[in-house]
Amino acid sequence: MSELHYRRVLIKLSGEALLGDSAYGISPEVLTRLAAEVAEVSALGVETALVLGGGNIFRGAGMAAKGMDRVTADHMGMLATVMNSLALQDALERRNVFCRVMSAIEINEVCEDYIRRRAVRHLEKGRVVIFAGGTGNPFFTTDSAASLRAVEIGADLMLKGTKVDGVYSADPVTHLDAKRYEHLTYDEVLHRQLNVMDATAIVLCRDQGMRIMVFDITQPGAMVRAVRGEPVGTVVDNGSAGAEGEAL
Repeated sequence: MSELHYRRVLIKLSGEALLGDSAYGISPEVLTRLAAEVAEVSALGVETALVLGGGNIFRGAGMAAKGMDRVTADHMGMLATVMNSLALQDALERRNVFCRVMSAIEINEVCEDYIRRRAVRHLEKGRVVIFAGGTGNPFFTTDSAASLRAVEIGADLMLKGTKVDGVYSADPVTHLDAKRYEHLTYDEVLHRQLNVMDATAIVLCRDQGMRIMVFDITQPGAMVRAVRGEPVGTVVDNGSAGAEGEAL
């Protein structure tokens, strides 16, 4: 454990991270790779929790924008996160990793109800815990759920997996001159409206001092390097990064 910077982490992955080259659903190859990386993090002795989005199956906000009742749409999105969580649980168990899925909505035929003390006990026993069902409430994203769960379980770091290697001043795909930040404060993220997490999630992390590291989930090994404290992405915390942040 001397090589590790963090005792307990929460990893937030979007549903789209499971797509691979597919337009819908779960890529078996991507699922297998992610499970292998999570298993490696857990094997290092890091207490590991995850929150998965559901956008690869159903996006509640998108359907609500097209006329569906928002509460109904968000409940359907929560069910999509349960499906993704069960898929990752299966992939981890095939690697002999003990894993529990805990849902914020009651669906105990297929997974446990979320109880904070029980979740912490699972982590202390070395089990990977996947938090499904978002916060259990409509109008809140899985980013907010990840921030909430990270604070509740006393995580030392929240890892936010994306398809780019950190936070940029603009979309690096369409803006070739976009700057990548090495470090930002929560207030800088909010003021510049940077696409890290939704504002509710950022404010909760700011108020509770939950450090965020944004990294590229598509890069093999990045997750493990992040847990070891290596500079693999952008760090967001309460520290001062200067008036313009630290950019690379």
